[in-house]
Amino acid sequence: MPQNWAQSGRHPAFMLDLPQLFTLGCRAPWKTAPSEPHLDRWEREVTNVRIHGTTGEAPIIRFARNEIHRLKPLGGQPSFGSLRELTRVVGNDCAVEIDTNSYSVPWRLIGERVAVTIAAGEVRIRHRLHQVAVHEQSEGRRLRIIDFAHLDGVAGRNGAVRRPEIAAATVPGSSPPPSLLRPLAEYEAVIGERF
Repeated sequence: MPQNWAQSGRHPAFMLDLPQLFTLGCRAPWKTAPSEPHLDRWEREVTNVRIHGTTGEAPIIRFARNEIHRLKPLGGQPSFGSLRELTRVVGNDCAVEIDTNSYSVPWRLIGERVAVTIAAGEVRIRHRLHQVAVHEQSEGRRLRIIDFAHLDGVAGRNGAVRRPEIAAATVPGSSPPPSLLRPLAEYEAVIGERF
């Protein structure tokens, strides 16, 4: 390696060839600040214009000749970082958990595996080939996002489930609930003490 690292195109701290690390125009992985002029200048004036040892030409010239015309516009497709594909199993609460939030799905899918796509602020849930739910992605934490149509047909959707005779007993003017089948004294005799 030459004595002057700037002429070799290699930074002594990383010993990495920058054109091999990232495509021209992308930020270097160690850059966190919006502007780091010394690294920008080094990329522009040193590493992208030096003669590469393997190809025998400057990376910027090779990029302009062989690569730039192959780039295609995204055409409305979300960028790499904003699209996530997940697989989840629907829980007993008719929901799948994503980033601590619960999103409802139709109750018939309890226990089934579903595919979840998170993109463009939406959560799309598919079972096999069919889309079964679409929700707006929640920015909060530990929230329940529910489409009540997913709960149609679930016992207890409209309140607590009660046996008819107990429900009838709570209506004013109706007969009292049935008495105990055994007196408390029998239970007390079994356990040996009073309640």
